[in-house]
Parts: sequence; C-alpha cells; structure tokens
Amino acid sequence: MTLLGFLDYAGVAVFAATGALAASRKQLDLIGFLFFAAATGIGGGTVRDLVLGRAPVFWVVNPTYILVCVSIAVLVFFTAHLLESRYKLLLWLDAVGLSAYSVMGAAKGLAATGSATVAIVTGVLTATFGGVLRDILAGEPSALLRPEVYVSCALAGSSIFTAAYFLGAPLYLASGLGLLVAFGIRSGALIFGWTFPPYKTRPGRRPEDIL
Repeated sequence: MTLLGFLDYAGVAVFAATGALAASRKQLDLIGFLFFAAATGIGGGTVRDLVLGRAPVFWVVNPTYILVCVSIAVLVFFTAHLLESRYKLLLWLDAVGLSAYSVMGAAKGLAATGSATVAIVTGVLTATFGGVLRDILAGEPSALLRPEVYVSCALAGSSIFTAAYFLGAPLYLASGLGLLVAFGIRSGALIFGWTFPPYKTRPGRRPEDIL
C-alpha cells in the first residue's frame, strides 16, 4: 500500500471512530453507530470528490471504505464502555484524522487539477467536513465553534504539504511535514487552548433606530 493510500484508509478509520464515539455518547443502537461512523468517515472525502467533479465518489468505486467504517462502528459499539473519557478520546482521534486528511485531501486535489490553491482547499474540506457533520448529527457544539484553532490546523497541514511538494520534496517527506504541522498545531490547541483573537464589535443597533 502506498503512503497516500495508507493515509486515506487511516483518515476514514479514525474519523469513523470519532463518529461511533459520538453515537456512544448519545447511547444509540448499533444502526446509529453504523450511520454516525459512515457519515463521519466518508463525509469529507465525499464533498471533496463532488467539488472536484469526480463521479462516482471514492467509496462507490471502492466499497472497502464502507467496510472499514462498519468494522470500526462494531468495534466501538462493544468497547466504548471501557473508556474513561470518550469525549477526550474523540477530540484526539479527530486531531489525528484531521491531520491525515489534510494531506490526503490536498494530494487528491493536486492530482486532479495540478493547482496549489485547489489542493489546499480540498485538503481543508476533506479534513474538516466529516467532523462538522458528526457534530451536527450528534447535536454537539460544532468543532468550528470551539474557541481553540481547528480549521487553521487543516489549512496549515495542507499548505505545508503542497508547498513542500512544489519545492521538490519527496512525497513521504512532504506528507510527513504536513501531518506533523497539522497535528502539532491541533495538539497545542487542545493542550494549551491556542486561539486566534476573536472578532469584537460595538453593540448592534436596534432595528427601530435604523428605520
């Protein structure tokens, strides 16, 4: 298996695990676990393929991705109760999946178009959409709304990978740099609460004051 192929399966598996963990927090049945795992595991890649105009999407061409999601969902269904903190594990697995998919998504965008800009965008989409979809389905606060940096980690990972690739770095080195940067930033955000300064504005005017 190639490095990018490994990252592809790893990203699906890890995101599927976060979806199944979210289902465990909601105390859903096995079908709920399967749905959450599949939606989270393949959600980001599906959006990426649709944006790139690739049809059928990757999991239709290769149903192994669905089997990976099913296997992870069943495993988590029978083992989630053994974990002391499922939400903490969810956040860290999400960080791993985000890092892997920021590189994988950028690589697929680059292969499809040759454009650095498109590669970075598809890297961010692939890395973040599955987690956002998971949080919406679970009724949890979206990762996008958490105070610490999230999308920026995927942006950094896909940008570093793309830049290293265009500078002539070997694929394994470019991929490794992208992974380390994305995971390093996300880890710092989870451990130290790294944030960007939020937008602040004056209080909004009342509608009657405008009319």
